[in-house]
Amino acid sequence: MPLRLDIVTMEGVIFSGEVDMVVAPGAAGELGILPRHAPLMTTLTYGELHARRGDETLYFAIGGGFMEVLPYQVTVMADSAERAEEIDLERAEAARRRAEERLRDRSRSAEELARAQAALRRSMVRIKVARERARRQKPGPPAPE
Repeated sequence: MPLRLDIVTMEGVIFSGEVDMVVAPGAAGELGILPRHAPLMTTLTYGELHARRGDETLYFAIGGGFMEVLPYQVTVMADSAERAEEIDLERAEAARRRAEERLRDRSRSAEELARAQAALRRSMVRIKVARERARRQKPGPPAPE
């Protein structure tokens, strides 16, 4: 029996469907979830969440939040979440550069620097997820005959 995965943010449902496995960025490290997993509730950090569905892998950029795991249900309540195919890589790269520039400006307040660090983390996760998806979707060498 597959897992039901729901990824939601304050803006709405990002994904809802059946998957075979979920790997999420837990605050203490990556968490792998398979059907019949023991119930748990955990915090999530910035990172890549991916889910396997048959031969397909779904990629998401997650910006923190919580995850509830039941034997056949995984609910991710994310501060932010984005499907890999919806990430604009150029925009993410521009956000990374802006955040790095703000971090170099030491005249900024501690609060402004903390916001810049968070923006840098978000942009780096988005870049990693978009690049990973692109890398995995490139066709491999032809199969030998």
